[in-house]
This record gives sequence, C-alpha cells and structure tokens, in this order.
Amino acid sequence: MIRFTTLILFLLTIPLSAQVNEDLFNAMDTSTEQISLLPSSMVFTQRLLWGENGLMRKTNLMPLSVENREKEMKVRRKMLLAHQVIGYATLAGMVAQGVLGTQLYKGNYDLKDTHQLIGNATTISYFTGAGLSLFAPPPLISRKKEGMSSIKAHKWLATIHFSAMIATNLLAEENKKYHRAASYTLFGSYAAAVLVFKF
Repeated sequence: MIRFTTLILFLLTIPLSAQVNEDLFNAMDTSTEQISLLPSSMVFTQRLLWGENGLMRKTNLMPLSVENREKEMKVRRKMLLAHQVIGYATLAGMVAQGVLGTQLYKGNYDLKDTHQLIGNATTISYFTGAGLSLFAPPPLISRKKEGMSSIKAHKWLATIHFSAMIATNLLAEENKKYHRAASYTLFGSYAAAVLVFKF
C-alpha cells in the first residue's frame, strides 16, 4: 500500500516538476537577455569600433557575443598595458625635451636638430599611447563612483595634456613664448596623469 501511494504521488508530481523546470529555464532565458554585453557608457572612439553598431560588429570581425567579449577583455588588457609602458617612455621623452629646450633658450642652437628629432619621437609615442587607450575595447561595466577617483583625475588631466600637446606642436615655429608655456602645461599635466595612479 505504501509503495502504491508513493508511486501515485510520484506520478502526480511529474507534471508539476516539469512546469517548475520550464519556468526555471524561462526565467534563465529572460535573465540572460537582460544582461548587456556592453557597458552603458563608452568613449565615442570605443563606440565607433566596439559599440553594438560599431565597425568591429558591422564587419563581423568581432560579433557581439560572450566569447568575443572575453577575447576583447584580453585585448583591452594588452592595449592598456602597452598604453602604460608607452606612457613612461613618452614622459622620459618630455623630460629630455625640457632639458634640450632649456639649452636652446640659452642660445645653444647646436641642439636644435636633436630637440626636433626627440620632439617628433615623443609626439609619435604620445599619440600612439593615446590611441591605445581611446580605441581599446570597452570594459564590461561602467563604474561610476561619486567624488574624485584616480581614473577621473587621469581623464581630466588627459584632456589638458592632449590640448597642450597639440598647442605645443602648432606653436613650435610660430611663437616661442607660447610654445614654451604649452610645453610646461603639457609636461605638468602629463606627469600628474602618470603619477595619479601611484597615489
């Protein structure tokens, strides 16, 4: 009698457990549809390449999927590491430019070609590093913190030193006084942007 009752109860629960399993799978499908593979906010250069309708998606080089986002995070990590290494090299170039520039202002014009050569190399490394940061795949999520953070400070300083880099190059032959002021602004804001992650 107990076996018969157990068998009846088991047979009655099969449709109920099937319904529960179906509801569970439907809930899982709904939840995965709601998970976004891209952060809510991206830099316009990231959106241009990696956004939902970005170049990497439209050309099918990296269709938007969980597997591809995992690959993109590896690419992002390598690009940002290269950005950091190139950043230190660029800072060293800026220091050398400051020393050479000071000598030029003192009348040592034999260093003009060296100053120009190192200036060109520093400009190339600067914009290479900037490109690595601006065109890296976006992070998985947007982190918006209240108040000041090292990342916010780094981005604000980047706006200053990016503008100062353009001004420094444009004013190199036009106006020595403003070229020097732009160079000091560039070095100060760039050095601060590099150091802000250390403290």
